[in-house]
Amino acid sequence: MANKEILLVVEVFSNEKEIEKEIVFQAIESALETATIKRHVNQIKARVAIDRKTGDYSTYRQWEVVDANPECVGDVEFPTTQILLEVARLDNPNAQVGDIIEEEIESVDFGRIAAQTAKQVIIHKVREAERKKIVDAYQSRIGELVTGVVKRIEKGSIYMDLGGHIEAYIAKEDMIPREPVRIGDRIRGYLKDVRLEPRGPQLFVSRTAPELLIALFRLEVPEVGEGMITVMGAARDPGSRAKLAVRSNDPRLDPVGACVGMRGSRVQSVTNELAGERVDIILWNPSEAQFVINAMSPAEIQSIVVDEDKHSMDLAVSSENLSQAIGRGGQNVRLATQLTGWELNVIDASKAEQNAEAEVGKIKQLFIDQLGVDDDIALILAEVGFNSVEEIAYVPVSEMLEIEGFDEPLVNELRSRAKDALLINAIAAEEKIETAQPVQSLLDLEGMDEELVQSLASQGIETIADLADQSTYDLLDILEITEERAGMLIVEARKYVLSSTQAHSE
Repeated sequence: MANKEILLVVEVFSNEKEIEKEIVFQAIESALETATIKRHVNQIKARVAIDRKTGDYSTYRQWEVVDANPECVGDVEFPTTQILLEVARLDNPNAQVGDIIEEEIESVDFGRIAAQTAKQVIIHKVREAERKKIVDAYQSRIGELVTGVVKRIEKGSIYMDLGGHIEAYIAKEDMIPREPVRIGDRIRGYLKDVRLEPRGPQLFVSRTAPELLIALFRLEVPEVGEGMITVMGAARDPGSRAKLAVRSNDPRLDPVGACVGMRGSRVQSVTNELAGERVDIILWNPSEAQFVINAMSPAEIQSIVVDEDKHSMDLAVSSENLSQAIGRGGQNVRLATQLTGWELNVIDASKAEQNAEAEVGKIKQLFIDQLGVDDDIALILAEVGFNSVEEIAYVPVSEMLEIEGFDEPLVNELRSRAKDALLINAIAAEEKIETAQPVQSLLDLEGMDEELVQSLASQGIETIADLADQSTYDLLDILEITEERAGMLIVEARKYVLSSTQAHSE
């Protein structure tokens, strides 16, 4: 049947909603299929095909081809939607299980259902298409700056209108704390995610992300946008303070000055956009220690101790600058930690000096006791960085000869004494293990043997209570056993101590 009304509906919806005509055609077909199924008493399957040029449409009832179900004694389980293979082959010898058999039936009148089912299905399909269109349009823009007008505020969260009936959502936790925002305000945000969801927001924006700070400087500072200045990282305490690390790709250009702008105009524009958030521009440096010093500004760092294994740095500052280095609520050191990626510990310089002197004195005494050297030589070895007898025994001769006042005979003598000391220490440790007396309570512990007890006793672990205080990693350091066995021994020891305590209390 010719149906110009279908073509008219498709034309109107397609133009008003700016979606493809094919999507509207599919929506109408779905609506007609639904109406066809509702017209039948029994649940059937139907398919409607609309001619895209004339608007004519045909309706087909569908059956799925299945094998005979033994439980149904030669019949099918769902007779309104299924047909036996042998029956299907009466009309189509090539039919296979899983095929769909169709038979044309009378079509429902489109005009009669237009105000009901068709309208609902079309609107639903159109909304789906619109939402998918938004996702497709913004998927490639994740990570960009978006600007919109505050449309509504719900429990601290914001819906912003990006134009073209497109909404973005800023969750409460992505809003700058205590930022005064009213309906109608124009704000910017960082597009952090785009998701195709059946309902609710699809575009998710943040005003607290460090990336927003970077995007704003890219907008405000032409040198950043053109690639003459590279932003190496950012850290924020939203609404309060932030740090931005920059470096110049042109040796003639001052990256900090360019980002600050004339009389601070550029950085002030960013601050105004972020509800007064103060931004420190930090000069990036390939030397990580120097970068940390820059990141801690305005505090002045007197000395740094780097621990590569723990990826941390101890920063010594004067007593009067201690509070400035730490910042209010630890803000300055926290932002510097985020920016540099190093764990930073701020300590008082006077205490650091005392600790350093104490450590040097301890090492110096070790060398005096172990190597039999005088106070001056032991002090020199400690001050140049030697921490153990083993280092002296095996460090290259060339390195020790670089120490002022050390000649080859002295170096060889020190290395010889160090190796002798290591040998004596090893023999003493072995004797301690051999002479250590096993404690019976440890021997009675499940999973324990005499060799392990002797090794533990040599390390001062002589009772079950001592063993219960250890960690798995402590045992692995002193015993050649598996992690599983070490854990089992500690668990057994702790069970014993717990049961003994409970028995005593009773």
